[in-house]
Amino acid sequence: MASRRQMAQYISRSRVPLLCLDMQCTPVFAAARPSLLPPLWQRRASQQKRSSSHSPLGTTTDPPRKKVTLAGLRSLYRKGEPITVMTAHDFPSAHVADAAGMDVVLVGDSLAMVALGMSDTSEVTVEDMLLHCRSVARATGAAFTVGDLPMGSYEVSPEQALETAIRFVKQGRVQSVKLEGGKEMAPTIRKITQAGIPVLAHVGLTPQRQNALGGFRVQGKTSKSAMKVLEDALAVQEAGCFGMVLEAVPAEVASIITKKLSVPTIGIGAGNGCSGQVLVQVDMSGYFPPGRFIPKFVKQYGNVWAESFRAIESYREEVKSRQYPAQEHTYSVSKEELEIFVKDVEKL
Repeated sequence: MASRRQMAQYISRSRVPLLCLDMQCTPVFAAARPSLLPPLWQRRASQQKRSSSHSPLGTTTDPPRKKVTLAGLRSLYRKGEPITVMTAHDFPSAHVADAAGMDVVLVGDSLAMVALGMSDTSEVTVEDMLLHCRSVARATGAAFTVGDLPMGSYEVSPEQALETAIRFVKQGRVQSVKLEGGKEMAPTIRKITQAGIPVLAHVGLTPQRQNALGGFRVQGKTSKSAMKVLEDALAVQEAGCFGMVLEAVPAEVASIITKKLSVPTIGIGAGNGCSGQVLVQVDMSGYFPPGRFIPKFVKQYGNVWAESFRAIESYREEVKSRQYPAQEHTYSVSKEELEIFVKDVEKL
């Protein structure tokens, strides 16, 4: 005959919380085998009841995805299946990108503008990037993560670049790094990859070098310019990169370059013939006010700004009119305890 303590231990191990619809009630438990419960209950079994807004990472209604690895990306490339890449700069943007099924989440230095309000990417520092990389890494459970090395952190020497890349992996918790440049960056890419850190290269328009390029100009519009992009692509491939971003290159040129390579190209403003595509999340989701400049290659899939504006404006109006918080948004106290409290206050 099992003791009372043994029975209690058995029940505590096998019980799962039933959904409590009333915010004021305490969780109700039932002794049951999780396999007999509907999937929704199983997913909520590990959730904690909290009375604050800073809750831990929530669960989704979909089964967890298999972790994307370099081998997985190479498999997509061999099958001819486009690789989806999306930028993220913090926990929420990474969480939604990962949940939406992105193959790769890139912590791009574009966060200098879209997250930090800087004028261009040259201002962002290694410390800035590491902070955002850590935030993104915490939310990314399945997608392959890439951290963008900022200007000034890798150009001095291959040794400097390797030191920075190591920091991105150890402190930023990303799985690989991205850097801009073609043939001149081949020794740097080789140095980093030989140390066991995957590198995503970036050729074509390289925004960190906009001043040398005469601004954000399309590359490869002449035969000579297109050949230079191809030579850069071949050089970084030979150096060991697992893939490369191909930015602001005519679609026909990008398609020819892609076919000449044995690693995937991730296009941004480079047409549909690349091995995959990347967009800045803020741009494609419409998280910006009306009138903001949008590059030609950006397709706006949503209007996050408008929805956020509507929600915040409604909140302001309800606070001003005292419609919020309503009864359902407040916590209760027993009538007896309240009466005692009122009497104690009156004695002060």
